Amino acid sequence: MSSASESNPAKPKKAFKHRFHQWMRWFHLYASMVTFVIVLFFALTGVTLNHPEWTWGGGEKQTSVAGVLPEKAVRGETVDWFVVSEYLRKTHSLHGTASENRVDNGEGSLSYRGPGYAAEVYFKLADRKYEVRITTQGWLGVMNDLHRGRDSGKPWSWVVDVSGIVLALVSLSGLAILFFLKKARLSGLAWTVMGLIATCGLIWLATR
Repeated sequence: MSSASESNPAKPKKAFKHRFHQWMRWFHLYASMVTFVIVLFFALTGVTLNHPEWTWGGGEKQTSVAGVLPEKAVRGETVDWFVVSEYLRKTHSLHGTASENRVDNGEGSLSYRGPGYAAEVYFKLADRKYEVRITTQGWLGVMNDLHRGRDSGKPWSWVVDVSGIVLALVSLSGLAILFFLKKARLSGLAWTVMGLIATCGLIWLATR
């Protein structure tokens, strides 16, 4: 009787460890598959971001257009920025987030920003004449800016944040699984420590 009662407390603990191991394996597998494309994207753009000289036929291009804003857009010193912005979007297919609008010394300016894209607008209040200078970076520049999360808007900002959190959890779940692999536990932890030391060493060298 005493031997049976002594062995019972160990069963719930063993069952919990088994369930935890199964759950970690399930999460690690499916989270890895769900984030496969995003991991690949950030891995490849991390390399291209480190080599800004790579353009592959899609380097920076600059163009300019000019015109006259409608009367309702500018009335004396008053600028209706919504009308200005929408008119320019419709007329010249400008895109991205409109910002940095200002008036100074009888001149107005407005900027559009997007991944791999920038448009600077300058106009005079007196005659409403404007000039738009458009800079595009090509598809590779777009990908690099998406990697940075630059001028990409709230939806993509959420993608970057959620991807970072999920990738961190995938890494931690992989480490957790390692503790259940008796044969590979010590060697796996040794490689983990060596990787940590090497990374810290490279960070130290890079910041000197």
